[in-house]
Amino acid sequence: MKLIVGIGGMTNGGKTTLTNSLLRALPNCCVIHQDDFFKPQDQIAVGEDGFKQWDVLESLDMEAMLDTVQAWLSSPQKFARAHGVSVQPEASDTHILLLEGFLLYSYKPLVDLYSRRYFLTVPYEECKWRRSTRNYTVPDPPGLFDGHVWPMYQKYRQEMEANGVESTWTA
Repeated sequence: MKLIVGIGGMTNGGKTTLTNSLLRALPNCCVIHQDDFFKPQDQIAVGEDGFKQWDVLESLDMEAMLDTVQAWLSSPQKFARAHGVSVQPEASDTHILLLEGFLLYSYKPLVDLYSRRYFLTVPYEECKWRRSTRNYTVPDPPGLFDGHVWPMYQKYRQEMEANGVESTWTA
């Protein structure tokens, strides 16, 4: 049995923390982080708001991410070995792929592949505080959270709901 579990949600909402805990606890479990598919900085557009558009689907190479998921689907054992995951014989019939990211449910070719979808949220103030304590390769310019990050989260969440993408909401 192959299971693909989406761990989606807002920036700094606990997705990676949950994913890493599940990865340690579940046998035959691999992970694909959406953050690993950002395009190079020079390919990220500047929006009308004056900020680099990191929080939009176009900033990600989603075709490459889908190709990676397809590689897992074609051979979960081979994929696991290639990513340093030892396959446990007693659980070898079940393979789990965790997809972790902030725009997982906005890319239609992936939406129907999930066995289960989760969406993590935290209150606005908590999210803003967490974001302010993180060190990013490309530091956040002043005003980015309120001027771009939060509005984009709200936009994509509304689109996800309008498109009928069902997930389990957790806060």
